[in-house]
Amino acid sequence: MTLRRRLPQDTRVLLLENVHTDASAALSKAGYQVEALDRALGEEELLARLAAVDVLGVRSNTQVPAAAFEVAPHLLAVGAFCIGTNQIDLAAATGHGVAVFNAPFSNTRSVVELVIAEIIALQRGLTDRSQKMHAGVWDKSAQGSHEVRGRRLGIVGYGNIGSQLSVLAEGLGMSVCFYDTADKLALGNAKRCSSLEELLEVSDIVTLHVDGRASNRGLFGDAEFARMRKGSIFLNLSRGFVVDHAALRAHIGSGHVAGAAIDVFPHEPKRKDEPFVSELCGLPNVILTPHVGGSTEEAQQDIGRFVAGKLNDYLAFGSTSLSVNMPNLALPPHAGEFRLTHVHSNVPGVLAAVNSLFASQGMNIEGQYLGTRGEVGYVITDTPSDFPSEVVAALSDMPATIRLRVL
Repeated sequence: MTLRRRLPQDTRVLLLENVHTDASAALSKAGYQVEALDRALGEEELLARLAAVDVLGVRSNTQVPAAAFEVAPHLLAVGAFCIGTNQIDLAAATGHGVAVFNAPFSNTRSVVELVIAEIIALQRGLTDRSQKMHAGVWDKSAQGSHEVRGRRLGIVGYGNIGSQLSVLAEGLGMSVCFYDTADKLALGNAKRCSSLEELLEVSDIVTLHVDGRASNRGLFGDAEFARMRKGSIFLNLSRGFVVDHAALRAHIGSGHVAGAAIDVFPHEPKRKDEPFVSELCGLPNVILTPHVGGSTEEAQQDIGRFVAGKLNDYLAFGSTSLSVNMPNLALPPHAGEFRLTHVHSNVPGVLAAVNSLFASQGMNIEGQYLGTRGEVGYVITDTPSDFPSEVVAALSDMPATIRLRVL
């Protein structure tokens, strides 16, 4: 697919799931045509709309399957206005030269604050006490209520959220241990555990903050709950498919797990009018929230601005900084008047072939940038003159070419 320089007003952006208005405003200000919907789209409706879309913006409820990229010849980029990207077929996106961007940091603080609030609420049994009060029952007692100070918090997944949680928890007087499959620098006085089993055996509170990779599916089940300390607390604000909810219900029912807070579920309603069903409904000292860990006005505003900025940088300059699937190139404005971006299969000889074509036309290169990532490469070339149609056609016909753009 080859795309010649287009005016911004010819670029069509579709934003779904009530993405923050700052994203629409930023992209509209850049000159793009923006359509924003407050709902997710099912696969059939999404595929029907994508034929006329250059940029797609989604949150967590719209699935973007491989078929989406087959029917969207003009699609240049997908923005995930959230942390996770498992709702997008990244391999298919890469294979069609479509860059995907997300917001890996923007809602970190919001998630951490909710975790802290829920830990305190669970340790004090606040939701059950509140329900009794609303029912007219005055039950003043210290039984079952505990301070968080002095408790050991076990964090599974020590990334952006887990590490910031570690710092705040220590500020409350908790001791922190963590487990991560990757080597991570322990912050403050946090202690690294050599295995998940070790963490479960020593923690009073266990909280999951793992990513959406397939290997994390079913990470936490009956064996893991059984290994937790009796009377401990469990939280999951990461991915719904990570936890066996039937096993969690059984361990809460037996009293082995004293309480839980769950923000993500294996099956989540796509609309407000769709009913929510879970084995965890009705259990004592269990907080259920509708996937709102990062849903604060501050986080959503920052996500909107951040992802919209990344999309504009890619459209206008070809920059792929922080893309989740493309070679990361952070680029300055055009060194010359014209810029060509070339996504290609990562095979030997592509750059030499590209430059040979330029040389055959007597073209001078003022700046060139190359990056590779897995099976794809990305080369950007700046020149002082426009690219002859012969060069563009030859590059398009190269077997290795995936997508070509002239900016």
